[in-house]
Amino acid sequence: MPRLLRLTARSALALLLAGTAGLPALAQSTGDTSPIDHVEGEPPATGAEQTASGQPVETRPANVPDQKPAFAGQTRAPQPSAMPTIRHTAVAVGLPQLWAMEILPDGRMLVTAKEGTLYLVAKDGTAVAAVSGTPKVVSSGQAGLLDVALAPDFDSSRRIYFSFSEPREDGNGTSVATAVLKEDDKGARLDGLTVIFRQMPSYDNTKHYGSRLVFDREGALYVTVGERSDAKTRVFAQDLASGFGKVFRITPEGKAADGNPFAGREGAKPEIWSYGHRNLQSAALDGEGRLWTVEHGPRGGDELNRPEAGKNYGWPVITYGMDYSGKPIGDGITQKAGLEQPVYYWDPVIGPSGMAFYDGDRIPEWKGAFLIGGLVSTGLVVLHVEGDRVMHEERVPLQARIRDVKIGPDGAVYAVTEEPDAGTSSILRLERAG
Repeated sequence: MPRLLRLTARSALALLLAGTAGLPALAQSTGDTSPIDHVEGEPPATGAEQTASGQPVETRPANVPDQKPAFAGQTRAPQPSAMPTIRHTAVAVGLPQLWAMEILPDGRMLVTAKEGTLYLVAKDGTAVAAVSGTPKVVSSGQAGLLDVALAPDFDSSRRIYFSFSEPREDGNGTSVATAVLKEDDKGARLDGLTVIFRQMPSYDNTKHYGSRLVFDREGALYVTVGERSDAKTRVFAQDLASGFGKVFRITPEGKAADGNPFAGREGAKPEIWSYGHRNLQSAALDGEGRLWTVEHGPRGGDELNRPEAGKNYGWPVITYGMDYSGKPIGDGITQKAGLEQPVYYWDPVIGPSGMAFYDGDRIPEWKGAFLIGGLVSTGLVVLHVEGDRVMHEERVPLQARIRDVKIGPDGAVYAVTEEPDAGTSSILRLERAG
């Protein structure tokens, strides 16, 4: 019998069927989730409310007030003149603690649970089925089963890609695997699982894995990874022979993609697209097919970038913010010749995770904007971009840590919450009110 959990709209607890031992109960709900503290030490945001247009939504003091932006509009952009009123309802609550979500063509949601299991969630949230065949993962700390992406030809191939914290003899690291998602009367399973890419070297901690997966319009796969956090590893974000702190661009088979900037350079990994990154947990293509990322910076240094081939984004040589210990990072500088400035940065931080480019019509005020999940800001961060500059920022307070954001085929916005203390997550549906 498939590992299946089925609900009704009136049920307060789910009926656990055969094979679902340990799966948390679920219930239909229209209520909001509760505030959750930031796990990395930054105080949670107070639930910034939208205020008058033209004024920045962020009004708290900066963590490092002596640091100044390199250009106008690099931080604390004004709010737009037209901001929609957004309502949200819970599609499903009480799921295992999730990390990522993809929406299938039929409207079901494929979600990754941090502890290592994939689940298929019905469009209305009333049924959840576990997908068998996932690999063993490290799941402590920030590790786990991480991002998931559908192959560009998923409709015909049923192929998916996912990243995970892979246990290794000499530590662990971010790896990428692919498999075919199969479903029959015996349930859902992964067939032909193959690990196609490994971030190297391995390292023995449980921090800063990245990791987002985004296919470009040529069919190559961007893979974002972290620099593993520790002072002795962060410097390797600058080393082209190391897999720490990079954006990689690979083929669906895991090889270096054509056109990568360091192909053929001695001592450089040919899979590297850009480098000098800290911990990238947000990535999406814009309407022109260009990659944008948001990475966790230090305290007061989260940043939006548009990674370009071969460019160095500075970490840890330059950065906004300071170490969580209170000490400056390196020489404490924010600019240096040859190193790229972020398009935008946040001080205090938002704790970014999950990102989508909104090209739907149901919320016209957001057309062409980036929607970013905020773990610290406990809501949705909306960035309105023109060219390569952020023109406006708005916030949608949800009183919950937002781990991932996706746009449904119906044009609605779906957000994955994270409640680490309870070990559970919810899936929210966001729509324009009225």
